[in-house]
Amino acid sequence: MRWQDGLRLTSSALTCRPLRSLLTLLGVAIGIAAVALLTAIGEGVRGYVLENFSQFGTRIITVRPGKTQTSGLGGLLGSVRPLTISDTDALRRLPHVEAAVPIIQGSGNIQFGQLSRRSDILGGGHQMAQAWRMQLSLGEFLPPARDGRSPPYVVLGHQLRTELFGARNPLGELIRVGGVRFRVIGVMAEKGQLLGFNLDDVAYIPVDWAQSLFNRTGVVKAHVVFGAGTTSRALSRQIREVLGERHGVEDFSLTTQDDMLRSFNRVLGTLSLAIGALGGISLLVGAVGILTIMTTTVGERTAEIGLLRAIGASPRQVLGLFLAEATLLSLAGGLLGLLLMGLLLGLLHLAMPSLPLALQPLFLLLALLLAAVLGILAGLAPAVRAARLHPVAALRIE
Repeated sequence: MRWQDGLRLTSSALTCRPLRSLLTLLGVAIGIAAVALLTAIGEGVRGYVLENFSQFGTRIITVRPGKTQTSGLGGLLGSVRPLTISDTDALRRLPHVEAAVPIIQGSGNIQFGQLSRRSDILGGGHQMAQAWRMQLSLGEFLPPARDGRSPPYVVLGHQLRTELFGARNPLGELIRVGGVRFRVIGVMAEKGQLLGFNLDDVAYIPVDWAQSLFNRTGVVKAHVVFGAGTTSRALSRQIREVLGERHGVEDFSLTTQDDMLRSFNRVLGTLSLAIGALGGISLLVGAVGILTIMTTTVGERTAEIGLLRAIGASPRQVLGLFLAEATLLSLAGGLLGLLLMGLLLGLLHLAMPSLPLALQPLFLLLALLLAAVLGILAGLAPAVRAARLHPVAALRIE
């Protein structure tokens, strides 16, 4: 039997009962669409988070006050000793440290004339723009403290400047931040959002003024930016030594970008397992459907099998015919699933334009390969049964 004849025979077997074939391949299509769609969403979220992390650099260590530890009695002991601005100054003097930024975050009313807006207020050191790779569109960033006290200057985010001043130049103007007067010395370039935090709707003030404004004795956290001459592990060890000597005990916590990415990858790994389980259930249903329809097909076409064997078709050729039929059925389901996935992605993009999506061509090819393997496995048992039929017995059944 020529392969062209075998392909024509297989195709005709699928098209002669189109409704039954369509219902059979729907299970595979739904499974493939679910896996491909959820994978695209997962990869899109991963790329979104990595992009947000990378815009501030990848060599950042975050130091936070407080360290929860287990006591000898099985309880939890928490340290509440604050992290001070002088601690950050000490970290800035470490080798390979390019910037050390103390940070205090809060919110309050920003007033200019009769206009008032409640926005986020970020108290930081003079190296914040350098550490966070932020650009200014007007003026300059906060200067270093003079004689132990910073001047009452403020830098506005892009959106906050627009809301308060419109197209007017705000440099040199006096505004009230949380009821305290500050002079505007700069405007940040448009930055966008970081994991839901709008960096353009922020007033940046010196960290010592933020301490007074929010009545804090210490800072919320400190960002330490280091160069390529060291590693996060080595610098973390130095930070622990310096702060341990200053505090007398390790009452602080360190988080590196590597730690955050590892945690995020663990979450994505769990999500991928859930995606695989959901898609696997649909694919299993599709495989059962193919197995059922192929078993029924063998029973219905017993006489046809006997005739093929009688005119010289070998058991291997009969096996190949039924395996090809199951594979084509499953591949058609895979292609339908990819079309369904494309339709769902388009609807998602229209409904939620901000939802990050990332299609991976390799995943699409793997989905089709998975569909083909699924068809072969599901159709193997009925194909073997068809190949083992004796031609005389098969013709006698007719």
